Parts: sequence; structure tokens; C-alpha cells
Amino acid sequence: MSSTPVKIIISAKAGASARDDDDVRALLTRIFNENEVGIDLSVAHNGAELTELALEAARGRYKVIVAGGGDGTVSSVAASVLDSDKALGVLPLGTLNHFARDMRIPFDLEAAAHTIVAGHTTEVDVAEVNNRIFLNNSSLGLYPIIVREREKRQRLGSGKWPAFVWATIQALRRYPFLDVRLRVNEHLLDLTTPFVFVGNNDYVMDSFNIGLRNNLDRGVLSIYITHRTSRLRLISLALRALMGRLRNDKDFLALSSNEVKIETARKRLRVAFDGEVEVMETPLQYQIRRRALRVIVPAETEAKVT
Repeated sequence: MSSTPVKIIISAKAGASARDDDDVRALLTRIFNENEVGIDLSVAHNGAELTELALEAARGRYKVIVAGGGDGTVSSVAASVLDSDKALGVLPLGTLNHFARDMRIPFDLEAAAHTIVAGHTTEVDVAEVNNRIFLNNSSLGLYPIIVREREKRQRLGSGKWPAFVWATIQALRRYPFLDVRLRVNEHLLDLTTPFVFVGNNDYVMDSFNIGLRNNLDRGVLSIYITHRTSRLRLISLALRALMGRLRNDKDFLALSSNEVKIETARKRLRVAFDGEVEVMETPLQYQIRRRALRVIVPAETEAKVT
């Protein structure tokens, strides 16, 4: 590790495995001090503060900038580290932590901190749409509605998982469709669909490993779409995925490309990225940025990726 202090930015909204901010700060200070590594720790209380802290850190002398939180936090901090000589560290303090899982970063806070101290790095791809980067995936249709309804329910006091179940039921009741035109690999696809899913590299879409990625450095976008179908058929697709039969399903389309353009008659769409939702102007231009992000990972992940 460099003698330069490690910058740590923690989201105040992170789950932190039932630890409060003082417990997290004390644990991290002890671990880094024991390894003779200085830290500069800040807590961000909202998205704007998180972005400001990350940009300020990127302009500073830090060589390692650490994101403590869920996928949205990690994605926001990663945007400031792109195409620089700085490395991104991850403390998985969120609920799902998809990026940390795919990078094999331990979910245990102490083990994740020791991973950062060890300092093994690898370069991974990031994806972007209309200059907005994401690390995991972006989607249109049902999922942005689910996220929005879940957040509404949480503001009323529900826990995250009960709110998610309630939001999913509400979205399926409304079951909106999108009329989209996709330009993929010089081909045009005109579809009416309940969702479009664009992933940073290929997702495993069979058996009980659904949603995992084995590699994040192949330089491809994975595009998953279902044709117009009923609610029951959509639930059936989900069950077939768990049984490892989804890729051969006639109502499911899986494509790969290094870029995709999505056009629609709507001037603006809600788009989900790594668990966050924004309203964006159309058309949506997705592309992959090959090995643009340097991430601190366990030594075994470094060997696997490189």
C-alpha cells in the first residue's frame, strides 16, 4: 500500500450489518492502524454529498478511494475513479452488494478491510448509457417501477424486503409495456416488452446461479428481453430460469454486443442503474468501456480475472 492515506467514503444509508457509524469507524481505524496505513474517513448523508466527496477525493492525492455502502454507493464513487491512476476499494455495507459478490470481495467488514490493505488490483469493464456509468446492470420497464414503489413504501416505514415484495405486486398489477426499437450489431429489433435488461458483461441465466457474473473484463454488454407476455407467463419465465431452462425459452431473447441503442416514442424514460432510478432523455445509447476501472480485490480474484 502507498504511504498516502486511504480515502474512505461511507454512505450513512448503508445497512452496515447492524453496526452504527461509530462502530464502523472504530473497526476500520484499528485495522488500518495495525497495518500502518492512514485513513481519511467521511460519511455521506445523501447522494449529492456522496458525489461531492468522491469528486473531491479524485482530485486529491489519494491513490485508493474506498466506497462503503451498497451498489449505488459503489457505482457513484467508481465514476470518480474511472480512467485514472487511482484504485477503487469496496466495503460491502449494502443489502445485496452484487458488484462485491461478483468480485469475490468478502461481505464481512473486517475481511473486506484486510482485502483493501493487501492492495491486489485488477481492471474491470464499466458500462454507460448517455454518459451515465453503471457497474452491474441497467433496466427499463418493470424494474424502475418496482424500485420507485419500494422507496415510497420504505418512506412509510416498511423494511426493504417487505417493501420490495409489495412494490413487485404493485408493478405486476399495472404491468406496463414498452414499445422499443433496439439497434444491436447492425440489426434492428422492434419489440413490445415489459422489460429490457442491459448488463455489464454476461450474466449467468440458468440454474440457481442466476444473476451471477463469472467475468467483468470481456468487453461486452448482455441484453435480455422478453416478448409481450402475460403476468403468469412472466412468473413462469422466472421459474424456468431457476430450473436452468431460460435461454431456450421462445419468449426470452438474449443478445451480446459492445453497444446498443434503444429508441422509443417517449421523450423521457425512467431508467434503473445499480439499484438507483433516474429519468433520462431518449434515445438511450449504451456502450462498454473496456477495463476502465481499477478495483482492489482478493488475490484469488486478481488471478482469475487477469
